[in-house]
Amino acid sequence: MPRSRLTVAFLTALLSGGSVLTIALAQQNPTRPPAQGQTPGDAPDQDVPATEFGEAQAEQSSLTLVRRSEKDGKDRQIVIVKSGTTDTTGVFAICGPQDGEPEDAPNVAVFSETGAGGVQITIDKNVIRVPLAVVTQLPPKEGQEGSDGRVEASAGTARFLDVAPEGKTDRLSRCAVEATPRPTPDTVVVTQGRTELKGQKLVYDSADGIARIDGPVAFRRSSDKDPLTGKSDRIEVSVDDEKTTLVGNVELKSSGGRTSRAARVEYDDTRNVARLYGSAEQPAESVQGGDTLRAGVIVYDLDRNEVYAEKAEGGTITGEFVDGEEGGGAVTPAAPTNPAAPTIPATPTTPPRP
Repeated sequence: MPRSRLTVAFLTALLSGGSVLTIALAQQNPTRPPAQGQTPGDAPDQDVPATEFGEAQAEQSSLTLVRRSEKDGKDRQIVIVKSGTTDTTGVFAICGPQDGEPEDAPNVAVFSETGAGGVQITIDKNVIRVPLAVVTQLPPKEGQEGSDGRVEASAGTARFLDVAPEGKTDRLSRCAVEATPRPTPDTVVVTQGRTELKGQKLVYDSADGIARIDGPVAFRRSSDKDPLTGKSDRIEVSVDDEKTTLVGNVELKSSGGRTSRAARVEYDDTRNVARLYGSAEQPAESVQGGDTLRAGVIVYDLDRNEVYAEKAEGGTITGEFVDGEEGGGAVTPAAPTNPAAPTIPATPTTPPRP
């Protein structure tokens, strides 16, 4: 019987929608996996067709973290999937607690895929594609099915080792798996609707429920009318709030000539809107031609290339507007849902000026 490429059986946990499926999988060779519940030494001698193993691996190459929000008590999912179905372009493994570790110690999973689909991580509206992800899955809390954890993703590779390295005590080494992250610009690809953003490293942690993608971040939104490009220092995706925010030195440029800058921008491609928030060091502003608008909050209608200002608490709205100058979009120094009060008093017989 051929010797196993792994020194321990992989524990594959698929958590989705509150259901838990646990399958023991030890990789003897590509055509001979042991039956469920068997250890490598107990694997049967009969051959199993390669297609059967490939289909099983494809079904099992995913893991779902479940986060229960402290704000509204709702469960939200973070789904990690290896797009490839063989180990020729990457690997998938989940390593459970080892000898000498508590039974409720976290599982550690490795996903790697060098194929075009990569490893896909779905968070809220965002589908994130990376070559490598290492996932730490915490044990479920009392009364909760499914569990949260930590995700670290970037460029890099992973491989199975013939034997566990001597002297190494980390979980993956004990399971004879090696993961080598190599954070590289433009290798963490985030897709939200028509928008694509690229960074170099993603870290999600259950401590605050925020996925942070380090930059420099490159931004591109396709549109037949007015494509948009931009940049920022990083991206933050809040699982609890279901918000995607560009953070630090954010700049958005439309092909129609509008340039908008802010300290941070809450971005929602599905609603075609971005909200620009300024700071004392970096006020929110939008410039097109001779028109400049500055405010505590600027609402940017992405489809119409129009901006509206909202006065933040204690803030001001200022602007420079040139009459008669042609531009690709409108600048309105008032929020459309909260217009400013009229400045000329009204009489009983004279309606207020609009």
